[in-house]
Amino acid sequence: MIIGITGGIASGKSTVSQYLKDNGFFIIDADQLSKDALTVDQTCIQQVLLQFDCSDEAGNIDRAKLGAIIFNDKKAQAQLESIVHPYVIKKMKEAIQNCKEEWLFLDIPLLYEAHLEYLCDQILVVYVEEQKQLERLRKRNALSAEEAKARIYSQMPLIEKKQKANYVIDNNGNRKELIRQVDHFIQGLKKGDILWENY
Repeated sequence: MIIGITGGIASGKSTVSQYLKDNGFFIIDADQLSKDALTVDQTCIQQVLLQFDCSDEAGNIDRAKLGAIIFNDKKAQAQLESIVHPYVIKKMKEAIQNCKEEWLFLDIPLLYEAHLEYLCDQILVVYVEEQKQLERLRKRNALSAEEAKARIYSQMPLIEKKQKANYVIDNNGNRKELIRQVDHFIQGLKKGDILWENY
């Protein structure tokens, strides 16, 4: 079974993915593949440098500069995605084809935005209310309210992702409560009695 994991920035999705990984599950991380596209794959790197003014002194991609450009410009964000997404999708399909595990998790922050539902049998969304998401993001990244909102609003609203999900983990509480929910999910997965929602 291929299970997509998604959420929003500062929703706790990475915490859930790491906990699943720590418990022996196989995780393919789209964020890591995106970083690889910008640091390893020369075709992607050259395309990005040609498209955006984001090089550092050594001629490599300065990810801070690039982030500042795309988070405030929907068109620029779409242009970057058109370069990076084909690389990420190709690597994910290769991982799916080569995986021998009973369960494979695809950690994809922009799963719905990139229309990658077709890669998954089921989709798990880590949900948090927008105000709490804003507070956590500002604290984590030391951002102003405007900067944090720009990052949040560059993604599909979490309430919409929650409505599309086959399974929801609510992260409006503390870490202990989050882990309790993930443990419950793991137990259900292993027993085969998870009640997946269908939309």
